[in-house]
Amino acid sequence: MKTASKGRRRPREQVFEGLAVSPGVGIGPAFVRESGDLHVPEYQVPAGRVRREKKRFADATAKAVRQVGKLKAKSLGIHGLAAEELGYLLDAHLQMLKSRRLIGGIEARIEKERRNAEAAVMSEISALAQEFVAMEDDYLSARADDVREVGHRILRNLTDTAYRGFGGVEKGSIVIAEEISPADTALMDPEQIAGFACVMGGAEGHTAIMARSLGLPAVLGVAGLIPAIRSGDMLIVDGSSGLVILNPTGKRLAAYQKRLKAMAREARSLARLRDIPAETRDGQRILMEVNLELPREAAQATVVGAEGVGLLRTEFFYMNRDDLPDEEEQYTELAKIVKAMKGRPVTVRTLDVGGEKLASSLGDHLGEAQNPALGLRAIRLSLKEPKLLRTQLAAMLRAAAHGPLRILLPMISTPGEIVAVRKELEKTARRLRRRGLEVAEPLPPLGVMIEVPGAALAADSLAQNCDFFAIGTNDLTMYTLAIDRGEEQVAYLYNPLHPAVLRLIQFSVEAALRARIPVSVCGEMAGDPRFTALLLGLGVRELSMTVKAVPRVKSRILGLDMQAAARRAQMIMDQVDSTRIATLVDDFNETVA
Repeated sequence: MKTASKGRRRPREQVFEGLAVSPGVGIGPAFVRESGDLHVPEYQVPAGRVRREKKRFADATAKAVRQVGKLKAKSLGIHGLAAEELGYLLDAHLQMLKSRRLIGGIEARIEKERRNAEAAVMSEISALAQEFVAMEDDYLSARADDVREVGHRILRNLTDTAYRGFGGVEKGSIVIAEEISPADTALMDPEQIAGFACVMGGAEGHTAIMARSLGLPAVLGVAGLIPAIRSGDMLIVDGSSGLVILNPTGKRLAAYQKRLKAMAREARSLARLRDIPAETRDGQRILMEVNLELPREAAQATVVGAEGVGLLRTEFFYMNRDDLPDEEEQYTELAKIVKAMKGRPVTVRTLDVGGEKLASSLGDHLGEAQNPALGLRAIRLSLKEPKLLRTQLAAMLRAAAHGPLRILLPMISTPGEIVAVRKELEKTARRLRRRGLEVAEPLPPLGVMIEVPGAALAADSLAQNCDFFAIGTNDLTMYTLAIDRGEEQVAYLYNPLHPAVLRLIQFSVEAALRARIPVSVCGEMAGDPRFTALLLGLGVRELSMTVKAVPRVKSRILGLDMQAAARRAQMIMDQVDSTRIATLVDDFNETVA
């Protein structure tokens, strides 16, 4: 081993902390991408030049449409979930580039305020992005990134700013940047790039989603990153812990290299579990399903051996558009998913957003909610605006003719809401038959999301009026503890192991078992192996999670003894302290690991 020459010091190790958005480890030289900040001029346009300025904007927008079209063509050469995610993303960008909300707003600023096109674009995307950020939903608020990306594409065209790609990146490099767009991420080659870290970005944005789809280790939201790192510096990106390590010590580097080898062995081992049933050591069979955000993810469900879709969110139909999706559009997409699952059940949730998030489609008559999380949203919105509900139910009934489909209702709090939806379901089925359309017989099962404390406490009465339960642990925890995970000052209080949360889960499971209806867990707890033994011990036999989580949770199930899990769950339910509960959970996991 060579020693450093006299008087020459080894660079000091530095550790930066950020958001762990895509798990895994990358080790390699840094490739620092310059930010390429856009210079946006701002000035008043004389009245006689307003038409010309609007023409400049129109030309830049048309060029942006062509650029996105070329990206879509290029995306056909990518395989797997990243290609599908990129396709959805670019479709959303095209919708925005034709959206009257965005385009019309920019044109209005040019015409009424007589601002130059660049300044009008910057003002409008800032305002629109802020509307998304203010939404009480992590997934929807993260769509602000899409708005900014579309706006910056138009701005680059207006200012003739050249695009900076990743050409010439040394193989195995770690990309460091102020910000990386989702489209850039999708076109990264995991064989060429070992990972990336950025100053900007969040866990729910498309950049993070794309990184996870590609399996690229990534850390976002890392303060102080750019000034400290130069191209060629040795880096470790730990996407599981949210760390970026500059100039790692020999000891730390050796430890991470050892970890990389262990991860590779584990991945090979987990991949072999695909066709093995999820069964505990004492013969208890567990149904493993997946949560899907987008239709294109359905193919990945079968790749990991999922036995169905436990939660298909339908919000994607309503995103980034000024009009409402019609029955035919929704039926076509849902039917594709049902057919892709080849006889495996698909659980489709009705619309789960608030009126304020569909303002451009529904108009202003819904008014503004002072507290959207507690206002007109989910099933409340669907029952207030029955046309929304009827269109969704019609599409689901028709799709159910192609395979097993269940309908899931979000944010239910009273039996009356279930009864009202069932009446609409039956009326919609009769109407479809009169139109000569094929409808599933018998009608699809109608289920309830248990995600508010009132639903959990009234679970027995709800169980008498529905066909299955799906426990949404994310919202159930939030509403029980009055905690918004997106609020930095209180996010640390979010704790699914709080005794109140666990008791509500227990009430719901026991009510379902008494009524002899299926009950699943589809929140983040379902996809975390740490909670698997506890949930099964409480009586849950169906779990629905992200595609990536399936192999690890299945591995955990295969090593469990159900009777031991039930005894530990009972012990945990006798506790009143969250810390003690966490200790009992972790001790049991270590004992049977």
